[in-house]
Amino acid sequence: MLLTNHFKHALRAGRAQIGVWSTIPSPYVSELIAGAGYDWMLLDTEHTPADVPQMLQQLQAVAAAQPAPHTQPTQAVVRPAWNDPVLIKRYLDIGAQTLLLPFVQNAREAQAAVDAIRYPPHGIRGMGGSTRAANFGRTTDYVARAADELCLLVQVETGEALEQIEAIAAVDGIDGIFIGPADLSASLGYPGQTRHPEVSRAIDDAIRRIRACGKAPGILMVDEARARECLALGAQFVAVVLDTLVLRDGLDATARRFGGEAAAAPVSSY
Repeated sequence: MLLTNHFKHALRAGRAQIGVWSTIPSPYVSELIAGAGYDWMLLDTEHTPADVPQMLQQLQAVAAAQPAPHTQPTQAVVRPAWNDPVLIKRYLDIGAQTLLLPFVQNAREAQAAVDAIRYPPHGIRGMGGSTRAANFGRTTDYVARAADELCLLVQVETGEALEQIEAIAAVDGIDGIFIGPADLSASLGYPGQTRHPEVSRAIDDAIRRIRACGKAPGILMVDEARARECLALGAQFVAVVLDTLVLRDGLDATARRFGGEAAAAPVSSY
């Protein structure tokens, strides 16, 4: 039976989805995070040493995690390193149901992403036979129904991409548009200053415009007050915590309590 993508259906129903951004490429860590009760978790390959075989193990770990009480299982969102049809095909074949594709600049690139996740005649995805996504051929209607449960999210990360939001959102098959705050801050001339007023204004405007187009806006925002502001503006999939920061800050805080001077230096919040 084709697995239901609860994340996709929640976005289409207009329900906010709270997530965790995971950049530690370890199945053990992925399983631990997946049991915490978040709606979704980002499994990254763009800024981590993870690749396709590693991601397979992480997806298996997320699927094996015991969900928190009274919650749906956490849904995995995989970020390939690039909007590349070969990478997209490989991640889909190992069972990823939701992809977040970085650095999509315009409608043409958004359409290329849609084409890459759909089988012919509606796209260019290669026929892989008995893949894990099709439960090794046991899901006999996988090819016919795969698109029903695949969710495609694209990232707008530059000033140029923000100008193209309406055109990107108009592409059939795009489920959501993610605003990349770090790269956007650099593109706008404020590298590393994700809370600069100009960057915040651009993000607020983008969230409103994406919602006005009928698509789901998303963002990574570890500042709780700012994350709540984004949710109030209409952001629907918001990652509110980063696993490496939780680990780093917890270790540093304990070291400081026990007199570790080396841990007292200021650190980045992103």
